[in-house]
Formats: sequence, structure tokens, C-alpha cells
Amino acid sequence: MFRRTSASIAALILTASLTGVAEAEPDLVPTLPAPTGGHRVGVTALHLVDADRPDPWPDAGGGPREVMVSVHYPAPDVRDHPVAPHLTPGVVAMLPVIRPHAYPHLPPAGVDWAATSTHSHVDAPARPVRRPVVLYSPGLADPRALGTTTVEELASRGYVVVTIDHPGEAFAVDLPTGPRPIALPGNPATDPRLYRDVIATRLADTAFVLDQLEVLAAGGNPDADGRPLPRDLGRALDLRRVGMYGQGLGGTIAAEGMHEDRRIDAAINMEGFLDYHPEQPGQDGELLPVAHQGSDRSLLLLGTEGFQNDRYRRAWSAALAHGCARRHVIADANHWALTDFAAIVPQLHAAGLMDDRGRDAMVGRATSTPTVRHHVVSFFDRHLR
Repeated sequence: MFRRTSASIAALILTASLTGVAEAEPDLVPTLPAPTGGHRVGVTALHLVDADRPDPWPDAGGGPREVMVSVHYPAPDVRDHPVAPHLTPGVVAMLPVIRPHAYPHLPPAGVDWAATSTHSHVDAPARPVRRPVVLYSPGLADPRALGTTTVEELASRGYVVVTIDHPGEAFAVDLPTGPRPIALPGNPATDPRLYRDVIATRLADTAFVLDQLEVLAAGGNPDADGRPLPRDLGRALDLRRVGMYGQGLGGTIAAEGMHEDRRIDAAINMEGFLDYHPEQPGQDGELLPVAHQGSDRSLLLLGTEGFQNDRYRRAWSAALAHGCARRHVIADANHWALTDFAAIVPQLHAAGLMDDRGRDAMVGRATSTPTVRHHVVSFFDRHLR
């Protein structure tokens, strides 16, 4: 969560972009674990523009809502298609500014974040076989790339996975026109009305992405700039089988998105709240409809032992009391173990760039990447195949 308002963070980002950020010479290059499935993985980015919906955040000036997504998919041939970097240039540039507020335990220097590669090959052709589609929404202010480890695992096992960036809310999103920094008019972690607005915007983004995937599956090109698509990409989507998952606020959106949109068949909430922020201190927040009414489709509540609290227990218990929900908590793990930091933080710790306290506060002591991959893959195998 932020220690300053998002508006103040936006000001810091603007200052950094004008003056530069002093960094020590980087040395450690974090690596991501390879996916274990039988398919090689391709990836492409799509710039989607909703001409019928104005962007709600101040920096957009009332222009149409833009969304960036990455599509990961099984690829038959990856020759001459380089692997994608883990983080885009705009995200790397803004990370030193956001770090003290969103990721205070990360080291301020000594890491070459720009050098980390994924295992996904840019614009490789897709296998022309209809496959289940899974959407991913990241945590509050996070870029979509922080879920890459599990995304690649799913794609290597025969899924098409679409990761969503929410511009103006993520700390940086690289658009075709350049990087867009966070621009929220406050801090949704402490502002109940803004928190509702962020949820509503993300739910609308999710429905819009599904609309554009329908265009893609029908043979069209939804990219707003008409960028050429990888060969056979549209033929790889089976939109009769759609799942969604997310971490933090993204988990909230996955659960509530399934409740509101019948196109989503199964969802995983990875440690997202299922209630709104209370209007007054000491009160309980209003339950989201998925928690209050329950779900008639399968919902997994996946959490970590280090991040459980009374608020989670109350809202998650409500969701578990009726409908098709179940819960699993990963022992000896903490909140960021549900993201790529599960693989990266132990490397920082081993290199002496992070102490025991920082490691435990971010990811805990469990080797959680295989555990998270197992739960996500087995859940969608059960409900989408």
C-alpha cells in the first residue's frame, strides 16, 4: 500500500522524468523461472481504445479510455523471435520513484531491472488450435508484467493468457504515445469513494477487453493502431472457455468480474478484498455482490499466511458460506509471493541486497512459485478443460 497519496507519487514521477534519478551502477540481473509445460510461448501487446467510454482519470483530459494488454499463447516456432524483456522501459524508469512508497523493502540500487528477460517470444506465430482463455489483472498500482511467471506457466500448458494494464492507476504503462504514469486524484487505499471508482473502472476495462477478444477470435484486429498480429493468433482463442485471476485488487476484480459477466466461467482471487472500504473508521465495509450473494461458478480464494487479517476473514467467509467458493492459504508465505517477486526476492536476499525482515515482509520463507503455479494451473484445468 502507498505511504503517500497517489497524487504526490505522480508529482514525484514527473520530477524524476525531468531531473533524472541517481542510481548506483546495477549489477544483479534477476532471472525468472522457466515454464514447465510442453509448449513454447509467444507474446504480443495490443493497444485497445474504447471510443465509447471516457477515461476517468485527470491526466486523460476526458479522452477515450485506453487499455494495454499482453497476449501469451502456445507457439509452434519461435525462431527469429526474440524473448521479451520482463519490464517495459517506462516501468523500469519509474520503479526507483515508486519503490519507497509501494515496495519499500526492495533495494534502492544494485539491481539491473531492465536486463531481466522472460521466456516469451515476441510476435511468434500462434498454434491455430482453439484454447481456453484466461485473463489476469494485477494488484493496485502494479504493472501487468509482475504476474509473468504464472502467466508463462499457463501458456506453456496450452492456455491463451491476456494480462491487463489499467492506465492512470498502474504506476507506469507504456502506451504507443509514450509512458503514462499514475494519475489517480488520491490514494484508493484510504479513500472509500476513489476505491469504488477504481473497482468500477477495472470492471469496465475487463468487459471491454473481453469484447475486443471476441473481435480477435472472429478474425478482426482490435489493435487501435492496426499493428500486424502474430500469425493465427485469432484462431488460438476459445471464448467458450474463459477464466480470470488476479492478485490484490486484481483478485477482487477477478471474483467480482465473474459475478457480473457471464462470459467468465471460473475465477481465482489471489488475496483481494471482497468488500468496499468502510465509510467511517471502525465500521465494516459493504460486501461486494460476489461475497454477499455468492457465486454460481467456481471461485478459488488463494491467500498467504502472512497477509491474513480480520477484514479478509469476514468477507472471504461470506463468500465461502454460499455458492461455489473454496479457500487455500499458503503457509510461510506473504502477499508478494503471489507475484513474480516470489522468484526475484530470494535472489536479492541471497545477494545481500535484502535482509531477512524485508524478505519475510514481501514473500515469506516458502518456495512459493511452484505452489502458486500448481494451484492456478490445476484450478483452470479442472474448470476450463
